[in-house]
Amino acid sequence: MDLDRFAADRPDDDAPGDARVCVVAAQPDTFERCRAGLYPAPRSYDRTREPFDYMAFYRTAPVSALTHYARVVDRIEQRRGEPGPMNETDWQATIDPFTDERVVLVFSLDDLVPLDRPVENDVTGVRGAWYCTVDDLREADTLSTLADRAETT
Repeated sequence: MDLDRFAADRPDDDAPGDARVCVVAAQPDTFERCRAGLYPAPRSYDRTREPFDYMAFYRTAPVSALTHYARVVDRIEQRRGEPGPMNETDWQATIDPFTDERVVLVFSLDDLVPLDRPVENDVTGVRGAWYCTVDDLREADTLSTLADRAETT
């Protein structure tokens, strides 16, 4: 269970309700990097070209739920082997298991904000990227409810 939403020092859930959000799946290694302020996406992924101000994270494990969101503060393109926010360990953990691409767009994130109520997985998880609003995240209780409101790619 994720206890972030009960922490006294958690960031405020004060994002504008109509702000556009990109919802993505995050394996444990990727989610730990999100906590550290970065989310890498292979440059070929559609989400690297879409406009949005926030990202939300469906955690595949250990909770199988959408639990957090964060404001995107920057987008940085990085080639493997060149200086940037990602080191070789980051590439091995978050990119290599999924693709052999050598260029990523790293989304720099503000502090993760835990949702008051996680959006539970009642379907097959999140595949690709979903686009919705912050209010959609706050109001949905299940992924199928969120999917009905979201655009998917």
